[in-house]
Amino acid sequence: MRPSIEYLRRRITAHCLNSRTETAVPGLSLMRADAPTMPVQSVHQPTFCLIAQGSKQVVLGPRLFAYDARHYLITTVELPITGGVTQASADRPYLALTLALDPTRIAALLLDSPDALRDPGTMPGLAVSTVTDALLDPVARLVGLLDRPDDIPVLAPLIEREILYRLLQGEQGATLRQAARADSRLSQVSRAIAWIRDHYAEPFSIGDLAAETGMSPSSFHRHFKAVTMMSPLQFRTRIRLQAARHMLLADGQDAAGVGFVVGYDSPSQFSREYRRMFGIPPARDAARLRGPESDRATESDAGRLAYAQ
Repeated sequence: MRPSIEYLRRRITAHCLNSRTETAVPGLSLMRADAPTMPVQSVHQPTFCLIAQGSKQVVLGPRLFAYDARHYLITTVELPITGGVTQASADRPYLALTLALDPTRIAALLLDSPDALRDPGTMPGLAVSTVTDALLDPVARLVGLLDRPDDIPVLAPLIEREILYRLLQGEQGATLRQAARADSRLSQVSRAIAWIRDHYAEPFSIGDLAAETGMSPSSFHRHFKAVTMMSPLQFRTRIRLQAARHMLLADGQDAAGVGFVVGYDSPSQFSREYRRMFGIPPARDAARLRGPESDRATESDAGRLAYAQ
């Protein structure tokens, strides 16, 4: 067993007492689970994710990505995903961390990189790669700073820079270079994603959105799908439905009203697409989400169906 991974497990165990802990190191979060979790829909920010113990699966569009202590996951744009812990127990809990990726810090490193100008073409916005000892060592040292909080302001930026350097030198280096370059196709798609996120309830033209990114409609559609593994309209649908589910739970609105708020003109279309994504119609899902914990079978069925999308 590699010493760094065992050290990392001990430090996460010591500092992560809840399911998720935001640490004193900027951008660093720790996660723990004592049992497998139901798949959860979320919008994943640009992040480096590393598991110290256990395993997890993430679904993006039609593809499933599995990773564990031997593999890390990286996302370079905002993506609507479904994810759940698949291996965890009270004796061997799931232990993991995430580190937010800042394109400006990556861009600063590119000034010293001999591959800075290489353009590999459009890369997916999410990928899983093998963890190396060279990457694991600075990650363990970054988490170790939580034992020495006075060191964090000085040493955390230096260790984070080392982590980014190792990522740039690894299998996902080309993707990270694209994320840091304002003129790359990945960055152009990222701007389109941000627009859809902020205007998901509004109708939009693929041609107009393509023009905003400086691409032709056919090129935009091709590159958008290469990055997100779904079309712009499929992407918007997922953002809409995730927002609708949040409104049903947080605001207590009726299902038909929520459908109109997130951009649907037809209640039947909203109900149909909601059921396809979450497994049950919106009104029933809202009652389940706000009701007692007795409806476990419905929750389990909905989770499996949502995970299969």
